[in-house]
Amino acid sequence: MTPLPDLRERFLSDGNPVAILAERTASVSQVIAESFQTYLTPVFPEGLAMVAVGGYGRSELFPHSDIDILILVERAPQDEKSRDALSRFLRTGWDGGLHVSHSVHTVEECCALHPGNLELTISLLDQRFLCGDADLYRKLSSRLQKFIASERPTIVKGLIRQTRERHEKFQNTVYHLEPNLKEAPGGLRDLHVIGWLTKLQDPARELPDWLAELREEIRFLFTARCYLHYAAGRDQNVVQFDAQEEILKQPFQAEMTVAQWMRQYFLAARRVFRAAKQAVDVVESSAPSGLFSHFRDWRSRMSTSEISVSKDRLLLRNPQMLESDPELALRVLRFTARHGLPPAADTERRIERALPAIESHFASERPLWNHLREIFSLPHAMLALRTMHETGLLGALMPEWRMIEGFVIRDFYHRYTVDEHTLIVAQNLLNLRAGADGPRRRFAELITEVESVPLLVFAILLHDIGKSIDGPTHAYESARLGDVIMKRIQMPDEEQMFVRFLVEQHLILSSVMNSRDLDDPSTAKDLATKAGTVENLRYLALMTYADISGVNPTAMTPWRLDQLWRVYSIGLRELTRELDTDRIHTHSSAPAHDFLEGFPSRYLRTHDKDEVAAHIALEEKARKDGVGVELVRRGGVWKLTVITLDRPRLFASIVGALSGIGMDIVKAEAFANAKNEVLDSFTFADPQRTLELNPSEVDRLRATLEKAAMGTLDVRQMLERRLRPSPAKTAERLRPAIYFDAEASAHATLVEIIAEDRIGLLYDLANVFAESNCSIEVVLIDTEARKALDVFYLTKEGRKLTENEQFVLEDRLRAACQ
Repeated sequence: MTPLPDLRERFLSDGNPVAILAERTASVSQVIAESFQTYLTPVFPEGLAMVAVGGYGRSELFPHSDIDILILVERAPQDEKSRDALSRFLRTGWDGGLHVSHSVHTVEECCALHPGNLELTISLLDQRFLCGDADLYRKLSSRLQKFIASERPTIVKGLIRQTRERHEKFQNTVYHLEPNLKEAPGGLRDLHVIGWLTKLQDPARELPDWLAELREEIRFLFTARCYLHYAAGRDQNVVQFDAQEEILKQPFQAEMTVAQWMRQYFLAARRVFRAAKQAVDVVESSAPSGLFSHFRDWRSRMSTSEISVSKDRLLLRNPQMLESDPELALRVLRFTARHGLPPAADTERRIERALPAIESHFASERPLWNHLREIFSLPHAMLALRTMHETGLLGALMPEWRMIEGFVIRDFYHRYTVDEHTLIVAQNLLNLRAGADGPRRRFAELITEVESVPLLVFAILLHDIGKSIDGPTHAYESARLGDVIMKRIQMPDEEQMFVRFLVEQHLILSSVMNSRDLDDPSTAKDLATKAGTVENLRYLALMTYADISGVNPTAMTPWRLDQLWRVYSIGLRELTRELDTDRIHTHSSAPAHDFLEGFPSRYLRTHDKDEVAAHIALEEKARKDGVGVELVRRGGVWKLTVITLDRPRLFASIVGALSGIGMDIVKAEAFANAKNEVLDSFTFADPQRTLELNPSEVDRLRATLEKAAMGTLDVRQMLERRLRPSPAKTAERLRPAIYFDAEASAHATLVEIIAEDRIGLLYDLANVFAESNCSIEVVLIDTEARKALDVFYLTKEGRKLTENEQFVLEDRLRAACQ
């Protein structure tokens, strides 16, 4: 038998995988032909043929790949002489160093579907005659062509299912730090899938030549796999950390760092993965059937003047518009985020070609944030975000993003590149909107309590964007880059400050988890100081949950999940306690300091200098007129500020006045200073747009609120005249939860109420307090997703509530909630 040539040294010097694969395939075929002639021809002059299948059939024999052979027989060998000849043929191959993987089948067996063994049929798509009975092979070739044509839908369906299952095993991402060149998304198997689907497609339908467009990527993957095989001396396909370093030492390899080489791999794998997914989509969409086809036809009615929906994919009616109107790409992605329909392959390619025009358009300051905010708020935001990344649109909109594309952090803890980690973090966060079971349910409920998910998603996109820069910390560099990005996309100043805070502080909860004693009172104090407000703490907790969960699939262990919730809970308790106990003491008689004296410290953390100055001016009005009322519209909501001297039922009267005219209170705060002046702040929505459509109603509402604050308005009568709607029907009604804490404050009792929101609920609660002779010292009200989150500090006759008074009050509050 002719010995196989040693091609190792030649490859390591020139790095040409194509020549290696071709020569190895040819030499193996020669050995098989010689062995066949020696051992099988005397026993099987006819009725037996050798057929190359799989990688061998494609002439892609890597240095240590299995040699897949189909032994095609007219009938299964029965006598001992035939079986012995086959055994000697195979043993000779193994003894000669060939990793022969064989199967024995008849033509009939090859041309039949075998449940659970689709691999046989798939391997025959790459079959190639080697030697033996040529007539028998021609019979197979003829029968196989008809068989595949008749069973094409079933084979395609099974192949697509296997492909998706394989992708899911690798979390549908190419960005693994130790990637599998063969099986991972974007690997060689995806190239095979493209080839198989092309062969399985109806000959009357012309498909794009994806493989021709991927020549450079194919050569890169072939080179890397050849090296792994030669380096390991076996069929090794995982690019481990040490191999990443060793391949760069080879003569054929251009000088570069490991990070640069891995970035080349990731970009190549991403293009292969996208091509494989496009091939799956195109082939799948060409085979409509039954009810699903009718449903897709119905979905096509969602088409717009710019976007056509065809077979659950988005096509541009006038693709040339992308050059003259770059914002069309964002409108396509907004459609995707709203309806869950991805752009068609042609649309993605056109977006890619328009990237220079899009990048130029958004290079100067433009209101890009308006587009992103809407996309991130929609149900399928993650599909849109993934598409933006895969097409390169995200990098065109934010060129700084390219700094982390394919960027590797080499350690044994991180599984993904920085960009992929960031997208997985966003995915973890957005998945919570659909709910969760077990301990994660607490975080799913927490996301319903934040005001702006889009701001949180954007903070996540920025949180590691500075990791490729040497600086004090990556959080600092990320915040610095974020400032530039947020200014360019014209995000409002207030939101910029908040996003910067989240990016700079995104590690503080992790730090507390890993390095602080959670039972030490100073830990809670430090955490509360860094978080600043309850609202900030919610955002940071969600960000930390998503971030840890995105490091690798097993990073968020049950223990870590419990520890994170514990950290959030101690921070929440401390911030809630400080609402009453942590007060401003200025030790000054200046007017500004006089006004601030005695307010909770939260006031200065949640109001800037301009707002404080406006409140001081409003206090001057209150001193003259008895009450100061400011009413302004900000965005889609209204902001109300009332300053006056405290009196019984004050809070209930203002709440009742707002509810009595149909306003929906979403946030509220009530503080008192040392002079017994009360600052009540409300954020409310106008569901019927009464104030917007009737500007004169704004002055009327202001007058009504002044009367309510002065105690000259019968609020109860206003509410009785208004018919209260029934609460919205939901799959699961929220049962009210009421908690008392007598230790949170030295002189007041904390009451926390979580209930299903409705118009008039806050008035009913305030009225219960008033009728129970309880004084409201501090109020913090929040409403998100029809859930009311209310915190009150109460006293009765200047003291805390007794246990019996708490018991009675709880029953009355629960009745009010229901």
